[in-house]
Order: sequence, then structure tokens, then C-alpha cells
Amino acid sequence: MLAVKDEVSSWVKAYTADLFSYTISKVPDEATAEDIVQETFLSALEAYHTFQQKSAPKTWLFSILKHKIADYYRQKYKQVENLSNGGAVGDLFDSNGRLKAPCSSIEWRMEEELFDDPKFLQALHHCIEALPQKMSTVVELKYLKGANSEYVCQQLNITQSNFWQIMHRAKLLLKSCIENKWFRTGSST
Repeated sequence: MLAVKDEVSSWVKAYTADLFSYTISKVPDEATAEDIVQETFLSALEAYHTFQQKSAPKTWLFSILKHKIADYYRQKYKQVENLSNGGAVGDLFDSNGRLKAPCSSIEWRMEEELFDDPKFLQALHHCIEALPQKMSTVVELKYLKGANSEYVCQQLNITQSNFWQIMHRAKLLLKSCIENKWFRTGSST
């Protein structure tokens, strides 16, 4: 077992930078990337007996890493599903997990005085915070901080088309949440 730990320890020294570099391009922040890389090495240590050395250790580690990244996004997806308990996301996803257009019975009209109402602003901020992390960051940068789309894309390392897709989905989720947290609770009267 000591030899296994020594070998995995040598892999940590040799491959951490490469694994981290790959991971940071796939996840939203450095802390998450560090955690995923660490989990990769822990899994490699636990599963070392299955490593048949038919591939290079780096290849095997990248295989584990890709599964860890997929697990991370599966967990994020489950968090979005769990938000439905709070009414923010509820009926926006079909049984396959795809976003569907919400059907609303509430008639929206622009009322400038809504933005002067502290209770409405509190409901709005609650809804923004309930969004998945990347969506809330995009909304905050674009609408609360007034950044243009090019700046947001550069900061989050996303494409313009990805930006607009995220914005579209965020607006649908915000609309549903505000309808549930503000209009349907009677706070708008």
C-alpha cells in the first residue's frame, strides 16, 4: 500500500497542473476546479487496483477527471431541480430535464413604481439568488452592474451564443419566480 501511495503522490506532482488547467476551462471557478482535481486523485488512490497500466497514468487520470466533472454538473442539475420546491423553477422543465416555455396566466405590464417598492426588490433579489450560479452571475453583470454582453462573455469565458442562451433561460426562470413570489402572493396589490 505504501508503494501505491508513493506512486499516486508522484502523479500528484507530475499531473496536477495539467488536470487543473483542463478543469478550470470546464467549471465556473478555481475553487471548484481544485476540489474536482483533488477528488480525482483520491478516486485514483481508491481505485488504483483497477488500473491495468494499459494506458499512461495521465490518460487514466483524465478519464477519472472527466467523470468527476460530469458528476459536478449532474449535482448542479439536481440543485436546479431542488429549487422547484421553492417555486422558482417548478414547472419550467419537462420530464427529460429540458426547459419548456412557461404558460402564464398573469398579465405583465411595466410599472416603473415596482422598482421603488422595497418588497418587490426583495422578491427580485431572492429570485436572482435562486438561479443557478452562472445564470445569476450573468444577470447581475448585465442588469445590475450594467455590463455589456462582450464584457460578460469575456469575464465568464463564454461565447455570445451561450450568453444569449443563458440570458433567455434566466429570464424565463426569473419571470416564473417573480410571478410566484410577487404576483401570486398578493404582494402586487
